[in-house]
Amino acid sequence: MSVSIRAHEVRIAAYGAADALVLQEVDLPAPGAGEVLVRQHAVGINFIDIYHRRGVFPIPRLPGAIGVEAAGVVEAVGPGVTRLRAGDRVAYAGPPVGSYASARVLPEAALVKLPDAISFEAAAALMLQGMTAHMLFTRVRRVAAGDTVLVHAAAGGLGLLLVQWAKALGARVIGTVGSPAKAEHALRAGCREVILYKEQDFATETRRLTDGAGVDVVYEGLGGDVLLKSLDCLKPFGLAVNLGQVGEPLGAVELARLGPQRSLAVAVPGVFAHLRTLPDLQAGADEMFAMVTSGAVAPTVGLSLPLADAGEAHRRLEAGTTTGSLILIP
Repeated sequence: MSVSIRAHEVRIAAYGAADALVLQEVDLPAPGAGEVLVRQHAVGINFIDIYHRRGVFPIPRLPGAIGVEAAGVVEAVGPGVTRLRAGDRVAYAGPPVGSYASARVLPEAALVKLPDAISFEAAAALMLQGMTAHMLFTRVRRVAAGDTVLVHAAAGGLGLLLVQWAKALGARVIGTVGSPAKAEHALRAGCREVILYKEQDFATETRRLTDGAGVDVVYEGLGGDVLLKSLDCLKPFGLAVNLGQVGEPLGAVELARLGPQRSLAVAVPGVFAHLRTLPDLQAGADEMFAMVTSGAVAPTVGLSLPLADAGEAHRRLEAGTTTGSLILIP
């Protein structure tokens, strides 16, 4: 291809509030060696996008687009591309940042083929969170039948996936949620019990529900005091997994709080590191897709908005009023 491609991107000129997100028309170069042009059909929204918008995690350059996840169709390929061809359905998660767009030029190595059975909308809601679940259950700690796990924010996009996946593995799942309406979503997904954390002390309730024994694993994305308090939910040799710092930045955890009497562990895994170091990205994604096509896991799209309304999607996500995953439609 010798001509540029017109596309729309949601960009920021400076770090700031949701109003900083502006839809602009841009020219994309033709795909170069090892690159692919993807016409995007659905874009995923994740809390890391808010960190990028705020500048907590700076993006490579300003002005620039944000976003790390989308699904679409290959429109053209550059020299040396052998695995993909025009017309292939693809999806991705992770760097390079800039998925809030109608089209992108990406490295072939960053893309996975998308099964026909999974829609673009489901894929956009699934890739980053689904591969996070894949990381947790295959790499961080394998959950087995008979285990008990606690999932914070169990009605969110990632929370609902973790609940379903853990239940499919035979675990008993306890979830924390912020409202009775969200409790219904978590229970339908597979939670055996739900804790309304705004009305109940989640550590006290977890111990009560487990007859004082505690749980094997806690998954939380808030950081700060929630992470520290989650240690009180664990049984000996239990693991607390932090997946983000929505509430407070991560602080130090005193080793004396972990052991030797309690024999606890803390993990702070990153899905981008998982994606970067998987020996075969497509094989890992196929394992995750298989959980969906088997019916064990179903991504939940709680809100779908036009690409131009990215700012509104961010405001709702920050307010904590959403259930399930959020996506944008270019």
